[in-house]
Amino acid sequence: MRPFKIKCFGKKGRLNMGHLSKKADILVIIPAYNEEENIKAVVENILINHADLDYIIVNDGSSDRTKSICEENDFNIIDLPVNLGLAGAFQTGMVYAYQNGYSYAVQFDGDGQHKPEYIYDMRKKIDEGFDIVIASRFVKDKKPLSLRMLGSNIIELAILFTTGKRIYDPTSGMRMYSFKVIEEFACNINYAPEPDTVSYLVKQGLKVSEVPAKMEERKAGVSYLTPIHAIKYMIRILISILLIQNFRKRDKRYIEWRKKS
Repeated sequence: MRPFKIKCFGKKGRLNMGHLSKKADILVIIPAYNEEENIKAVVENILINHADLDYIIVNDGSSDRTKSICEENDFNIIDLPVNLGLAGAFQTGMVYAYQNGYSYAVQFDGDGQHKPEYIYDMRKKIDEGFDIVIASRFVKDKKPLSLRMLGSNIIELAILFTTGKRIYDPTSGMRMYSFKVIEEFACNINYAPEPDTVSYLVKQGLKVSEVPAKMEERKAGVSYLTPIHAIKYMIRILISILLIQNFRKRDKRYIEWRKKS
């Protein structure tokens, strides 16, 4: 099974890959949906303070000026013609990372909450032999009392119960993946960058670690994760971890293809 190709059609087409010239072994993947108020500051922080990192914005069918702002500033962008959701947008970035030979890929929010300075500590963990490294708010600090953190605690316990592995911040959206995991995301479908996928991969023998990190509050705009959405998200992830993952199997075509490669 070969990974699918991202086609570049330029101005008249539907996908614009920007002008990224590979200079690093780390790719920061920034899925963005209606982040016109945040995306410029997020990218400029990387460009000014962490110029040794490569980045790609995956514009997930935004209806605001996210695409225009990226084009006006000549940012590296993959412009999806429709909204695929986080899973589709992130997998698009992972396909790009795989096709261009990046050794590390970082899942990075476009709302200003994540700090790129933690990427270097995450890379050290990958180099020690871990497959996935999570920027964790709670390796050292206790979780605050809130509905969202209650959900995080329950998901943490569900992962511990099903895998024997304690992950202190399973809902952190900042994760680094090794090349082996980049390849797996790029060559398989239905791999969402969510706690249930991390749990599934732990059960498959992949090694996960965490590094201490601080997160900022969203700089501007409104998060989709309202209390109602947070409850629905927690229920969906719990059902997946406790039930669905027991019946999930890795694509045999990928396994055979991986053995032959």
